[in-house]
Amino acid sequence: MGLSRKQLKQGLDAIAAIEPAMARALDRVGYPDERIRDRGYRTMLRTIVGQQVSVAAADSVWRKLEDLLGDTIPPEELLASEFDALRSCGLSRQKQGYARSLCELVLAGDVDFENLPADDEAAIAALTRIKGIGRWSAEIYLLFAEGRQDIWPAGDLAVQVGMGKLLDLSERPGEKETRDLAEGWRPHRGAAAVFIWHYYQNAAL
Repeated sequence: MGLSRKQLKQGLDAIAAIEPAMARALDRVGYPDERIRDRGYRTMLRTIVGQQVSVAAADSVWRKLEDLLGDTIPPEELLASEFDALRSCGLSRQKQGYARSLCELVLAGDVDFENLPADDEAAIAALTRIKGIGRWSAEIYLLFAEGRQDIWPAGDLAVQVGMGKLLDLSERPGEKETRDLAEGWRPHRGAAAVFIWHYYQNAAL
């Protein structure tokens, strides 16, 4: 469960009270909508399916997987599937490796999506044990599926570009600078990330 509209507003209002640029941006584009995903294995599998392909292509692969394995796509069923059957759904050899890594860790109890560590960095470390899941994917999961309020995906290009626009910087900040610039926004950086994607995508800017 991602951040609710109430949580987004509270977090952004708190930042706007100390950051004039955020207050001005909120006046211009308003508050963002919720971005919510279900907690659990299926959301992480969907993340793997969607890596480096269009939304339409990912949707097509997902529908084929559901047709093959059922709506819940049970991890034990995916693990038991033949390579060619999964390839016919659109899963490359590499993505099959990532999906199998996810299923193996889930079935072994090594990644428990219902009981991830409360500490954000520890949760990121747990999720990045899954082959093919890097820090960005783990952060996106924790923000949109768990609604963790201080997740700040500073490595995201759109966050970097949006941050540069928001603060009227002469050039796009890198990951370290993007992280440093938002230090004062703790513990509301999750709301800031959702807002900056909203701000970045606003056609009027």
